[in-house]
Amino acid sequence: MPDASRDAGNPVIPYGRQWVDDDDIAAVAEVLAGDFLTTGAAVSEFERRLCDVTGAADAVALSSGTAALHAMYQAAGLEAGDEIVTSPLTFAGTANAALYLGAAVRFADVSADTGNIDPDAAAAAVGPRTRFVVAIDFGGHPADYDALASALGSTPVLADAAHSLGATYKGRAVGTLAVASELSFHPVKLVTTGEGGAVVTSDRSIADRARAFRTHGIVRDEARQRDEGAWWNEQVVLGFNYRLTDIQAALGSSQLLRMSAFLARRRAIAARYGAALADIEGLELPSPRPETEPAWHLYPVRVREASRRRAFFDALRRLGLGVQVHYIPVYWHPWYRELGYERGMCPVAEDIYSRSVSIPMYPKLTDAELDRSIELVHEAARATL
Repeated sequence: MPDASRDAGNPVIPYGRQWVDDDDIAAVAEVLAGDFLTTGAAVSEFERRLCDVTGAADAVALSSGTAALHAMYQAAGLEAGDEIVTSPLTFAGTANAALYLGAAVRFADVSADTGNIDPDAAAAAVGPRTRFVVAIDFGGHPADYDALASALGSTPVLADAAHSLGATYKGRAVGTLAVASELSFHPVKLVTTGEGGAVVTSDRSIADRARAFRTHGIVRDEARQRDEGAWWNEQVVLGFNYRLTDIQAALGSSQLLRMSAFLARRRAIAARYGAALADIEGLELPSPRPETEPAWHLYPVRVREASRRRAFFDALRRLGLGVQVHYIPVYWHPWYRELGYERGMCPVAEDIYSRSVSIPMYPKLTDAELDRSIELVHEAARATL
């Protein structure tokens, strides 16, 4: 059946998208006209700006968020036979990056209000082979880092902060809340480099190891170069080609200049949704904890009855909202089932998955599109909930 909303001239409103303007294009064009398309100064400038906005002492830009997770885990000492503890309510890359290094994953359940890893569940999952816990800032809402530190004792915490650049927890910026944090610059994230990621940390040794890991594990030692010749370099670990290009870095640096405006718009959209959708009895809306200021990467609503989620989702898609679901629990995927994981391990996370629908949330969403999104959520809810 034809989609009436599309026939009426109303294009689909996606759940997320990038905002690239003329200044971004000019920044990329400047690099394209220069001498270095990769391994030039633009990457270092992007890293400097990431330090400025996160408060971290060091930043290492990489080719994707998953590459950044891989590098962060390796730089933090994860080895074959080790384990990480993390939440299943995430993109598979969070867990996959541990498997790349020959480590295993233990999944801990989440808090019902935020979808972030539950500190007590994380502590209960820690075993003798656990190297660290990876907290995920689900939807842009920072995890409860102080409670995690209290519950975990000496077990360090790393952050999958792919959703939360710009967010704060108790007045402290994402990027300073864990030993090291991974960022993502996929087009639906707060700022984009097309594809890209970064490790931000104030631990110099982690930054140095991540920087080597992104370039095949090859380093240049000035003393050895003086002895052997300026060409000298050495591979010290098995690394990967995870470099971010100068083209991408230039886009990222330009985007960071508008980061505050992007954040303000996302927060305004969240406030509008909160006021306009509160009267829908069949829905639960996100409710941030008072000590946080989320980045609002996602706006996931939850239907009260899981059995109605599919009908609600399909109705929204038919009406012209490109909604999505975040996330299928990682251990539900066939690859993880073959490793021995089973459904039922994290019932709170599974309940959140079964009832969630992410509705449009991105800074380029116009007021008219926002009004339409609200109207269509109400219409779909009346029909299905």
